Amino acid sequence: MNITGQGMGNAGSEEGLSGAGPPARREALLQAAAELFFEQGYAATSIDAIIARAGGSKRNIYNEFGNKEGLFSAMVSENADHILSALMIDEIEGRDLRETLTAFGTRLMSGYMSPALIGAYRTVITEAPRFPDLVRAFYERGPGRATARLAEVLEGARSRGEIRIDDCARAAGLFVGMVRDNLHLQVVLGLRPAPSEEEIRQAVTSAVEVFLEGVRTRRDLRR
Repeated sequence: MNITGQGMGNAGSEEGLSGAGPPARREALLQAAAELFFEQGYAATSIDAIIARAGGSKRNIYNEFGNKEGLFSAMVSENADHILSALMIDEIEGRDLRETLTAFGTRLMSGYMSPALIGAYRTVITEAPRFPDLVRAFYERGPGRATARLAEVLEGARSRGEIRIDDCARAAGLFVGMVRDNLHLQVVLGLRPAPSEEEIRQAVTSAVEVFLEGVRTRRDLRR
């Protein structure tokens, strides 16, 4: 899934979508929704505007997603699916915890910095009083899922004696916060562009190092 919110232009046409299979139609609708949520905000984006950009019909949207909120939730869920794929059993088998955290952190930060999720984050902050269910869906299907899955991975590492943590859920939340860093806030506020791949690599490497090793020297730890 490439829900980036940029670089797509007009995602499709009525003719193109009518001849496309369900996966292509779904992709086009989610892509157009991501672009418009990012450009205009959730409240200002209409179903008609999404159709104008992606093609298709209201029936396509209602059959696939139910309504605009369903489109938004699907966009968040599919980005989360990509991030969480780094923590699938077959992905982490044979990796040590450092490698697992690095892979997860890289996908997490790349996802958070994508225009689609930056737009989603701005949306839930500005629309929270009017659309509490939308905000809840954003958290539960996005950040909440990622943190809960990481907590399970940390629980496994603890059971193997790799780490010593009393509360894996809290530790998972701390790691996610470290990865997001102030960079995320700066991008959300429009103070800087999204970080480059090299900046993401450096930030994630630093977060993993501090998370696993801490900031005290060995001499400090003996006190």
